[in-house]
Amino acid sequence: MAAAIPPITGMLRRGLVLDLSTAFGLGTTFGYLWWYGYHLPRVRARDNHYARLEQERAAGRA
Repeated sequence: MAAAIPPITGMLRRGLVLDLSTAFGLGTTFGYLWWYGYHLPRVRARDNHYARLEQERAAGRA
């Protein structure tokens, strides 16, 4: 009696490794792009905005 499902061969394993390495590589790359290209500049802009508001508020009290 022959097996209904053929055994996993080297071709499938190579494809799986390629797919996983591509996914992790692209995910890491786009994660870094989002973090350093969008997130950190927006956080800096927000922090600068609130620091400026605090300086204006402090100057108004003096």
